[in-house]
Amino acid sequence: MRKFRGAAVLFLGVFLGSGCTRSAASKATVVVYVSEDRVFSEPVLKEFEARTGIRVRAVYDTEETKGTGVMNRLIAEKGNPQADVYWANEPIRAAVLKQRGVAAPYKSPQAADIPEGFKDPDGYWTGFSARARVFVVNSRIAPDREPKSIRSYTDPAWKGKSVIANPLFGTTAVHMAVLWTLWGEKGVRDFLAAAKQNGVKISTSNGESADFVASGESDFSLVDSDDAVSRIRRKRPLRMVFPDQGGGEAGTLLLPNAAVLVAGGPHPAEGKKLIDYLLSKETERKLAFADCAQIPLHRGVETPKDVPGIESVKWLSVDFGKVAQALDAVRPVVKEWVGY
Repeated sequence: MRKFRGAAVLFLGVFLGSGCTRSAASKATVVVYVSEDRVFSEPVLKEFEARTGIRVRAVYDTEETKGTGVMNRLIAEKGNPQADVYWANEPIRAAVLKQRGVAAPYKSPQAADIPEGFKDPDGYWTGFSARARVFVVNSRIAPDREPKSIRSYTDPAWKGKSVIANPLFGTTAVHMAVLWTLWGEKGVRDFLAAAKQNGVKISTSNGESADFVASGESDFSLVDSDDAVSRIRRKRPLRMVFPDQGGGEAGTLLLPNAAVLVAGGPHPAEGKKLIDYLLSKETERKLAFADCAQIPLHRGVETPKDVPGIESVKWLSVDFGKVAQALDAVRPVVKEWVGY
């Protein structure tokens, strides 16, 4: 009888133990690959986890592979997807994933009020919380003299006084691809040649460009709006200017984050819930008030005074699918210009 009770206790322990294991294993989970900086994206994902009870497993890009590392991993895993969602820090990589058959269509109810130009028409990616490509201008330059257009890089009035981040990398590379879709190869070649003739300096990053302007080494540079806002908040002697706002000018380039549902991901229902949360006004408000100072794509979202609303600036109209295709075409031209 003692042996039977022992066996029964052992069986009950195994049963209860296996039940706990199944419960833990069956807890709702979502796997997200992230290109947005971890310091800004992780708090959003933690809040989603706390709100929904869905466990988030996040894989973040490293600084060395920013924008391409997890994207390339998604492409490599296409035959056996491990992720459910891709949080891209700009929409070009999201468009590439659509073209490669890695993305699945999902039209979130939260996307209804996001402007059409900032989401894929078939639902393969949706933009949210954006950075603008702005000028930082040294405070000693009077407002009536400040550069107004991307073509100011070629204006003799600014000869030897401007700087730009290396256009082989990051958002400056994306910007060159955008110009390629607007101006064509000849237009981009002519612009780059004229900028070089005008003595433009090349920095290693948008942040370094902004620092050159703040120190007075250069008068202006094209950077991301978060680089501008972070230095303005630290009382550096510069201001932010949205280029190409005049009559007949094309507008300022806006680069949103993008949420992508991965085709064949292991947790599609949880993936859709995460995308709904990323696209919400609440998330856009959080990212507007964070140090990244991102611009909400929904109208009416509260922002700090130094972050504009979507309705207050004229934005450049961009076909991000064409920009994704132009990245490879423009790179050899830029590489030749940089001198690599």
